[in-house]
Amino acid sequence: GNPYFTTDSAAALRAIEIGADVLLKATKVDGVYDKDPKAHPDAKKYESLSYQEVLDQRLGVMDLTAITLCRDNNLPLIVFDMDQPGAVEDVVEGKSIGTYVGFSSSPEKV
Repeated sequence: GNPYFTTDSAAALRAIEIGADVLLKATKVDGVYDKDPKAHPDAKKYESLSYQEVLDQRLGVMDLTAITLCRDNNLPLIVFDMDQPGAVEDVVEGKSIGTYVGFSSSPEKV
């Protein structure tokens, strides 16, 4: 393997290569939190974040290489729960689920 290069990095790179409008990150939680929601019931979920907020707060959305690739190529990211029924359809239809990450912390229609 390559240091600092994970499946998140590969997904970001491929999304950039194909000119994707957005990178969808399906995971085990319904978005990005300020701390682990499974260990901390008081964890706060973010509806949206900027790339810089993710980096500054070290939120662990993706590895550093992947989030930097997204930022440097203006590739928005949506983090959502892969186990939630209908989640993939909802995110593809543009419904507001999960957490949006982009240049500003205000999501734009993608």
